[in-house]
Amino acid sequence: MQIGIHGKEVKGQQVKFVEDFLETLISKKVEVRVSSKFLKYLKSPRISQLKIKSFDLGDNLNRLDAFISLGGDGTLLDSITYLGKNETPIMGINTGRMGFLSTISRDETEQAIHHLLNGTVQTDTRTVLSLETDKKLFKGLNFALNDFTIIKKDTSSMINIHVFVDNELLNSYWADGIIVSTPTGSTGYSLSCGGPLLYPRSESFVITPVSPHNLTARPIVISDNSKISFHIEGRSKKFLISLDSRVESIDGSVNLKVKKAKFKVQLIQMPGQHYFKTLRQKLHWGLDIRN
Repeated sequence: MQIGIHGKEVKGQQVKFVEDFLETLISKKVEVRVSSKFLKYLKSPRISQLKIKSFDLGDNLNRLDAFISLGGDGTLLDSITYLGKNETPIMGINTGRMGFLSTISRDETEQAIHHLLNGTVQTDTRTVLSLETDKKLFKGLNFALNDFTIIKKDTSSMINIHVFVDNELLNSYWADGIIVSTPTGSTGYSLSCGGPLLYPRSESFVITPVSPHNLTARPIVISDNSKISFHIEGRSKKFLISLDSRVESIDGSVNLKVKKAKFKVQLIQMPGQHYFKTLRQKLHWGLDIRN
Protein backbone atom coordinates (compact mmCIF):
# COMPACT_ATOMS: atom_id res chain seq x y z
CA MET A 1 0.00 0.00 0.00
CA GLN A 2 1.16 3.51 -0.84
CA ILE A 3 0.15 6.34 1.49
CA GLY A 4 0.78 10.06 1.16
CA ILE A 5 1.10 12.23 4.26
CA HIS A 6 0.85 15.96 4.82
CA GLY A 7 0.91 17.90 8.08
CA LYS A 8 1.56 21.18 9.79
CA GLU A 9 4.59 22.32 11.75
CA VAL A 10 5.27 20.03 14.70
CA LYS A 11 6.89 20.92 18.01
CA GLY A 12 7.62 19.29 21.36
CA GLN A 13 5.76 16.05 22.02
CA GLN A 14 4.18 16.17 18.55
CA VAL A 15 7.57 15.31 17.04
CA LYS A 16 7.68 11.99 18.86
CA PHE A 17 4.09 11.28 17.82
CA VAL A 18 4.98 11.78 14.14
CA GLU A 19 8.16 9.70 14.51
CA ASP A 20 6.22 6.80 16.04
CA PHE A 21 3.48 7.17 13.44
CA LEU A 22 5.84 7.00 10.45
CA GLU A 23 7.86 4.13 11.93
CA THR A 24 4.65 2.17 12.54
CA LEU A 25 3.53 2.56 8.92
CA ILE A 26 6.92 1.59 7.51
CA SER A 27 7.15 -1.43 9.84
CA LYS A 28 3.88 -2.61 8.31
CA LYS A 29 5.43 -2.52 4.80
CA VAL A 30 3.63 0.68 3.78
CA GLU A 31 5.34 2.78 1.12
CA VAL A 32 5.22 6.25 2.68
CA ARG A 33 5.54 9.57 0.86
CA VAL A 34 5.49 12.88 2.73
CA SER A 35 4.89 16.36 1.34
CA SER A 36 8.12 18.35 1.10
CA LYS A 37 6.37 21.19 2.96
CA PHE A 38 5.79 18.88 5.93
CA LEU A 39 9.09 17.03 5.65
CA LYS A 40 11.10 20.22 6.18
CA TYR A 41 9.73 20.32 9.74
CA LEU A 42 10.81 16.73 10.41
CA LYS A 43 14.55 17.00 10.99
CA SER A 44 15.01 14.49 13.79
CA PRO A 45 17.63 11.70 13.42
CA ARG A 46 14.90 9.02 13.69
CA ILE A 47 13.04 10.38 10.68
CA SER A 48 16.25 10.97 8.69
CA GLN A 49 17.06 7.26 9.02
CA LEU A 50 13.74 6.34 7.42
CA LYS A 51 14.81 7.92 4.08
CA ILE A 52 11.25 8.90 3.19
CA LYS A 53 10.41 10.06 -0.32
CA SER A 54 8.71 13.43 -0.71
CA PHE A 55 6.27 15.05 -3.13
CA ASP A 56 5.38 18.61 -4.09
CA LEU A 57 2.22 20.45 -5.02
CA GLY A 58 1.34 19.56 -8.60
CA ASP A 59 3.02 16.13 -8.56
CA ASN A 60 0.99 13.21 -9.90
CA LEU A 61 -0.25 11.27 -6.88
CA ASN A 62 -2.75 9.00 -8.61
CA ARG A 63 -0.86 5.87 -7.50
CA LEU A 64 -1.58 6.54 -3.83
CA ASP A 65 -4.03 4.18 -2.14
CA ALA A 66 -4.78 6.64 0.67
CA PHE A 67 -3.74 10.01 2.05
CA ILE A 68 -3.34 11.01 5.69
CA SER A 69 -3.57 14.54 7.06
CA LEU A 70 -1.89 15.20 10.41
CA GLY A 71 -3.31 18.36 11.96
CA GLY A 72 -6.64 20.12 12.16
CA ASP A 73 -9.30 20.88 9.58
CA GLY A 74 -7.11 23.53 7.93
CA THR A 75 -4.40 20.95 7.33
CA LEU A 76 -6.92 18.59 5.75
CA LEU A 77 -8.15 21.35 3.44
CA ASP A 78 -4.54 22.03 2.49
CA SER A 79 -4.03 18.30 1.86
CA ILE A 80 -6.86 18.26 -0.68
CA THR A 81 -4.93 20.69 -2.90
CA TYR A 82 -2.28 17.98 -3.33
CA LEU A 83 -4.85 15.39 -4.37
CA GLY A 84 -6.86 17.55 -6.77
CA LYS A 85 -9.28 15.51 -8.82
CA ASN A 86 -7.84 12.09 -7.89
CA GLU A 87 -10.55 11.29 -5.29
CA THR A 88 -7.95 9.43 -3.22
CA PRO A 89 -9.51 8.58 0.17
CA ILE A 90 -8.16 10.92 2.83
CA MET A 91 -7.95 10.33 6.57
CA GLY A 92 -7.75 13.24 8.99
CA ILE A 93 -5.91 12.56 12.25
CA ASN A 94 -6.66 15.46 14.53
CA THR A 95 -3.69 17.03 16.29
CA GLY A 96 -5.43 20.42 16.18
CA ARG A 97 -8.58 21.68 17.88
CA MET A 98 -12.16 21.50 16.57
CA GLY A 99 -11.87 18.71 14.02
CA PHE A 100 -15.13 18.53 12.04
CA LEU A 101 -13.15 16.98 9.16
CA SER A 102 -10.21 15.49 11.04
CA THR A 103 -12.35 13.30 13.26
CA ILE A 104 -9.75 10.72 14.35
CA SER A 105 -8.01 11.61 17.60
CA ARG A 106 -4.37 10.88 18.38
CA ASP A 107 -5.47 8.19 20.83
CA GLU A 108 -7.29 6.40 17.99
CA THR A 109 -4.31 6.47 15.60
CA GLU A 110 -3.16 2.88 16.10
CA GLN A 111 -6.71 1.60 15.68
CA ALA A 112 -7.20 3.79 12.60
CA ILE A 113 -4.05 2.43 10.94
CA HIS A 114 -5.23 -1.12 11.62
CA HIS A 115 -8.60 -0.47 9.98
CA LEU A 116 -7.01 1.35 7.03
CA LEU A 117 -4.52 -1.42 6.24
CA ASN A 118 -7.19 -4.09 6.63
CA GLY A 119 -9.73 -2.28 4.46
CA THR A 120 -12.32 -1.96 7.22
CA VAL A 121 -12.68 1.82 7.14
CA GLN A 122 -15.69 3.56 5.63
CA THR A 123 -15.71 6.61 3.35
CA ASP A 124 -17.96 9.64 3.43
CA THR A 125 -18.41 11.29 0.02
CA ARG A 126 -18.37 15.10 0.08
CA THR A 127 -19.36 17.60 -2.61
CA VAL A 128 -16.73 20.04 -3.86
CA LEU A 129 -17.41 23.44 -5.44
CA SER A 130 -15.41 24.90 -8.32
CA LEU A 131 -14.78 28.48 -9.38
CA GLU A 132 -14.79 29.59 -13.01
CA THR A 133 -13.12 32.91 -13.86
CA ASP A 134 -11.88 34.72 -16.96
CA LYS A 135 -8.53 35.24 -15.22
CA LYS A 136 -6.21 32.53 -13.93
CA LEU A 137 -6.36 32.54 -10.15
CA PHE A 138 -5.35 30.25 -7.27
CA LYS A 139 -2.58 28.70 -9.40
CA GLY A 140 -5.22 26.61 -11.16
CA LEU A 141 -6.46 25.07 -7.89
CA ASN A 142 -9.94 26.46 -8.47
CA PHE A 143 -11.89 24.23 -6.08
CA ALA A 144 -12.91 24.14 -2.43
CA LEU A 145 -14.33 21.57 -0.06
CA ASN A 146 -15.65 24.16 2.40
CA ASP A 147 -16.55 27.45 0.80
CA PHE A 148 -16.00 30.30 -1.62
CA THR A 149 -16.10 33.83 -0.21
CA ILE A 150 -16.07 37.42 -1.42
CA ILE A 151 -14.95 39.88 1.26
CA LYS A 152 -14.20 43.59 1.27
CA LYS A 153 -10.46 44.30 1.30
CA ASP A 154 -10.38 47.29 3.63
CA THR A 155 -12.28 48.15 6.80
CA SER A 156 -13.88 51.40 5.66
CA SER A 157 -17.12 50.58 3.87
CA MET A 158 -19.37 47.77 2.77
CA ILE A 159 -19.51 46.38 -0.74
CA ASN A 160 -22.52 45.68 -2.93
CA ILE A 161 -22.60 42.11 -4.23
CA HIS A 162 -25.21 41.28 -6.86
CA VAL A 163 -25.78 37.51 -6.67
CA PHE A 164 -27.35 35.60 -9.56
CA VAL A 165 -28.55 31.99 -9.42
CA ASP A 166 -28.89 30.37 -12.84
CA ASN A 167 -28.79 33.88 -14.37
CA GLU A 168 -31.69 35.11 -12.22
CA LEU A 169 -30.99 37.89 -9.73
CA LEU A 170 -31.25 36.53 -6.19
CA ASN A 171 -30.41 39.71 -4.28
CA SER A 172 -28.05 42.66 -4.09
CA TYR A 173 -26.30 42.40 -0.74
CA TRP A 174 -24.88 45.49 0.96
CA ALA A 175 -22.53 43.64 3.29
CA ASP A 176 -18.96 42.94 4.30
CA GLY A 177 -19.07 39.91 2.02
CA ILE A 178 -20.82 36.76 0.90
CA ILE A 179 -20.17 33.06 1.47
CA VAL A 180 -21.12 30.16 -0.79
CA SER A 181 -20.75 27.03 1.29
CA THR A 182 -20.96 23.32 0.63
CA PRO A 183 -22.62 21.08 3.22
CA THR A 184 -19.14 20.31 4.54
CA GLY A 185 -18.37 24.01 4.95
CA SER A 186 -21.69 24.72 6.63
CA THR A 187 -20.02 24.04 10.01
CA GLY A 188 -17.36 26.68 9.31
CA TYR A 189 -17.42 30.36 8.36
CA SER A 190 -21.03 30.18 7.20
CA LEU A 191 -22.17 28.88 10.58
CA SER A 192 -20.43 31.74 12.40
CA CYS A 193 -22.36 34.19 10.18
CA GLY A 194 -25.74 32.64 10.99
CA GLY A 195 -25.92 30.02 8.26
CA PRO A 196 -27.66 26.66 8.77
CA LEU A 197 -26.08 23.25 9.18
CA LEU A 198 -26.40 21.18 6.00
CA TYR A 199 -26.39 17.40 5.92
CA PRO A 200 -23.55 16.21 3.62
CA ARG A 201 -25.99 14.26 1.42
CA SER A 202 -28.41 17.16 1.00
CA GLU A 203 -27.09 18.08 -2.49
CA SER A 204 -27.23 21.78 -1.72
CA PHE A 205 -25.24 24.98 -1.29
CA VAL A 206 -25.97 27.77 1.18
CA ILE A 207 -25.45 31.45 0.36
CA THR A 208 -24.75 33.44 3.53
CA PRO A 209 -24.20 37.21 3.74
CA VAL A 210 -21.43 38.49 6.02
CA SER A 211 -22.61 41.35 8.27
CA PRO A 212 -25.37 42.57 5.89
CA HIS A 213 -26.60 46.17 6.19
CA ASN A 214 -30.19 44.99 5.74
CA LEU A 215 -31.01 42.66 8.62
CA THR A 216 -33.74 40.96 6.56
CA ALA A 217 -31.02 39.51 4.29
CA ARG A 218 -30.91 35.92 5.45
CA PRO A 219 -28.98 32.79 4.35
CA ILE A 220 -30.65 30.77 1.61
CA VAL A 221 -30.22 27.10 0.68
CA ILE A 222 -30.19 26.26 -3.04
CA SER A 223 -29.62 23.18 -5.18
CA ASP A 224 -25.98 22.32 -5.83
CA ASN A 225 -26.88 21.92 -9.49
CA SER A 226 -27.25 25.71 -9.63
CA LYS A 227 -24.64 28.04 -11.07
CA ILE A 228 -23.97 31.14 -8.98
CA SER A 229 -22.46 34.30 -10.47
CA PHE A 230 -21.60 37.70 -9.00
CA HIS A 231 -21.16 41.36 -9.84
CA ILE A 232 -19.29 43.39 -7.22
CA GLU A 233 -19.38 47.14 -6.61
CA GLY A 234 -17.90 49.33 -3.91
CA ARG A 235 -15.82 52.38 -3.10
CA SER A 236 -12.73 50.21 -3.00
CA LYS A 237 -11.52 48.95 -6.37
CA LYS A 238 -10.11 45.74 -4.90
CA PHE A 239 -11.83 42.81 -3.17
CA LEU A 240 -10.69 39.54 -1.64
CA ILE A 241 -11.95 36.15 -2.75
CA SER A 242 -11.08 32.84 -1.15
CA LEU A 243 -11.37 29.12 -1.75
CA ASP A 244 -11.13 27.50 1.68
CA SER A 245 -8.04 29.16 3.17
CA ARG A 246 -6.48 30.32 -0.12
CA VAL A 247 -6.93 34.03 -0.89
CA GLU A 248 -6.63 36.20 -4.01
CA SER A 249 -7.13 39.94 -4.56
CA ILE A 250 -9.25 40.95 -7.57
CA ASP A 251 -11.10 43.95 -8.98
CA GLY A 252 -14.72 44.18 -10.06
CA SER A 253 -13.92 43.39 -13.72
CA VAL A 254 -13.23 39.70 -13.01
CA ASN A 255 -16.11 37.36 -13.88
CA LEU A 256 -16.86 34.84 -11.14
CA LYS A 257 -19.06 31.76 -11.34
CA VAL A 258 -19.40 29.00 -8.73
CA LYS A 259 -20.81 25.56 -9.44
CA LYS A 260 -20.50 21.96 -8.29
CA ALA A 261 -17.21 20.34 -9.25
CA LYS A 262 -17.11 17.18 -11.33
CA PHE A 263 -15.19 15.31 -8.63
CA LYS A 264 -15.75 14.67 -4.92
CA VAL A 265 -13.67 14.23 -1.79
CA GLN A 266 -13.68 10.85 -0.05
CA LEU A 267 -13.22 11.28 3.71
CA ILE A 268 -12.06 8.16 5.57
CA GLN A 269 -13.90 7.48 8.81
CA MET A 270 -13.55 4.88 11.51
CA PRO A 271 -16.22 2.17 11.70
CA GLY A 272 -19.19 3.47 13.66
CA GLN A 273 -18.39 7.13 13.03
CA HIS A 274 -21.21 9.24 11.54
CA TYR A 275 -21.76 12.92 10.71
CA PHE A 276 -24.47 13.21 13.39
CA LYS A 277 -22.12 11.76 15.99
CA THR A 278 -19.48 14.33 14.99
CA LEU A 279 -22.00 17.15 15.41
CA ARG A 280 -22.99 15.93 18.85
CA GLN A 281 -19.37 15.68 19.94
CA LYS A 282 -18.04 18.93 18.50
CA LEU A 283 -21.07 21.12 19.26
CA HIS A 284 -21.67 19.48 22.67
CA TRP A 285 -25.28 18.69 21.86
CA GLY A 286 -27.15 16.97 24.67
CA LEU A 287 -24.78 18.16 27.38
CA ASP A 288 -26.18 19.99 30.38
CA ILE A 289 -23.66 22.19 32.20
CA ARG A 290 -25.75 21.82 35.36
CA ASN A 291 -24.74 18.15 35.52
